[in-house]
Amino acid sequence: MSTGRHVAIIGAGAVGVISAIEALREGHRVTLIDAGEPGGEQAASYGNAGWLSSHSVIPPAEPGIWKKVPGYLMDPLGPLAIRWSYLPKALPWLIQYLLSGWTEARVEKTAFALRDLLKDAPLLHRKLAEEAGVPELIERNGVMHVFPSRGNFDNDLGWRLRKRVGVEWLELSTDEMRQREPDLHPRYTFGVVVEEAGRCRDPGAYVAALANHALASGAKLVRAKATGLKLNGNKLVAVVTESGEIACDAAVVAAGAHSKRLTASVGDPLPLETERGYHVMIENPESGPRNSMMASDAKMVVNWTDKGLRAAGTVEIAGLEAEPNWKRAEILRNNLFSMFPKLPKDIPASRIKTWFGHRPSMPDGRPCIGYARASRDIVYAFGHGHVGLVGSARTGRLVAQLLSGKTPEIQLAPFAPNRFL
Repeated sequence: MSTGRHVAIIGAGAVGVISAIEALREGHRVTLIDAGEPGGEQAASYGNAGWLSSHSVIPPAEPGIWKKVPGYLMDPLGPLAIRWSYLPKALPWLIQYLLSGWTEARVEKTAFALRDLLKDAPLLHRKLAEEAGVPELIERNGVMHVFPSRGNFDNDLGWRLRKRVGVEWLELSTDEMRQREPDLHPRYTFGVVVEEAGRCRDPGAYVAALANHALASGAKLVRAKATGLKLNGNKLVAVVTESGEIACDAAVVAAGAHSKRLTASVGDPLPLETERGYHVMIENPESGPRNSMMASDAKMVVNWTDKGLRAAGTVEIAGLEAEPNWKRAEILRNNLFSMFPKLPKDIPASRIKTWFGHRPSMPDGRPCIGYARASRDIVYAFGHGHVGLVGSARTGRLVAQLLSGKTPEIQLAPFAPNRFL
């Protein structure tokens, strides 16, 4: 039976708004708390690459990555960059990050856990989009990975692990790939298509539509910045915001990269860091891919959106406060033109848009989904890193199940917040 509690959900990104929809479905009253506009440019959900990659089960850290750390420190424009000025603060997180991928067995454990979280995600998102009246924003037509050679694919631990966890794909020869992608640079000679995966045509518009659906279903939205959680013993009594307290008897922390201060307010100092990301988008580019794809050499996702051709990827460790390094967006743009030589070189600057935002990342590549130690009235749902959009659909269902005291539909032990405490 539903407890029918008043649930305050902190964060109106993809995880927060879907948690609101699912909590309403369980019979709870819901108040969404966010200082920004749902789906607005300030949100990580807005700048997402748009992939619904249910096969994104490999954490960022893999065995041997420690050998590359000096290069990350020396190259501010590499696929993973660490700013020297932020290194002392990031060091504890980075050590846990390296240790989490120290052995193949550790990476495999995360792959199996993430597979449970992400499996069937495109179908779950399609149902949500239909409920919200925007079914056209979710497509399940597969995604492509392209490689300079077959050897690049065969030597990739990630693909061996994907096979172990049940991911299937279609392999493409050079000719088959050229038939599918005639504008792709000929240096790419091998490809795979993961047919179960999908894409979102406009992540910002999708999150905004889900938020509107939640509000139309009875949720309330409070525009405020949450700063903490207030307990009376082991009972939650309010969410503290800069505008005052919001009384409630349950709360969900889904504030993305800004969740750390909230968990610390109830005694859970979790190792959350931001993997800063960038995207570049070309409006009306006149050329490009026919399918959504990822290039193995550029570590970059290329995806058509309703606003234009978007390229997103790479990681920068520099915290929440540092100014963006827009040269990183230029690298994405240059990689995009390199991948697709037929793109016009004289595209006006007014048609090239750039964006910068904050992925919320735990060092082991798994989000925190579970109860706070201080109170089962508080549910954590953050830290999804590179799988925030794709993982949000099932995360919202899990949040609602936890709020109602039901058995979660997947094993949550790998995502338990107390694994770091």
